[in-house]
Amino acid sequence: MKDITPVNGQFAMPTLPYEALGEVISKETLSFHHGKHLKAYVDNLNKMLPGSGLEGLTLAEVVCKAEGGLFNNAGQVLNHTLYFGQFSNTPKPMSTRLTAMIEKAFGSIEAFKKEFEQKGVTLFGSGWVWLSADKDGNLVITQQRNAENPITDGLTPLLTFDVWEHAYYLDYQNRRADHLAALWQFVDWQVVEGRL
Repeated sequence: MKDITPVNGQFAMPTLPYEALGEVISKETLSFHHGKHLKAYVDNLNKMLPGSGLEGLTLAEVVCKAEGGLFNNAGQVLNHTLYFGQFSNTPKPMSTRLTAMIEKAFGSIEAFKKEFEQKGVTLFGSGWVWLSADKDGNLVITQQRNAENPITDGLTPLLTFDVWEHAYYLDYQNRRADHLAALWQFVDWQVVEGRL
């Protein structure tokens, strides 16, 4: 995973390479999710960093060392940056290498997607479902609550679906499962594999 460094002591808002993702993530949802929720996390993180002792660290380093409100905001900036960056309206397909890794870990691509979606649906409350790699390159699916990120457990995050309600409620209301199932069509697998 390419880490994010601050510029002049400030973390920047990640840019979006799309205005919407079909009807799965509408322009209206992005205006709230990216334009308001993520912007608030970035602004709060930048306000909280001075005097924290974590100035000048990369975003991943801040997430691994911070606590309380600073951790929550840094975690959400990292999580959302990975989330928004993995989608495309012209996604690249899964490579032979990544296909083999997923099949080794989960039996098949279909079994992987089923387990991933199920972990997203069954996460109580707000949080994230992740595909990550451990230090030996083995793939695992984890549920992380609130602003948590697998890097704090020594994993390398590769793919995530956001299951906070603000990620899907305007477009899908309470149909979290339908939203998660629809996201696959926009996953850019080249980006996912580039995080290995």
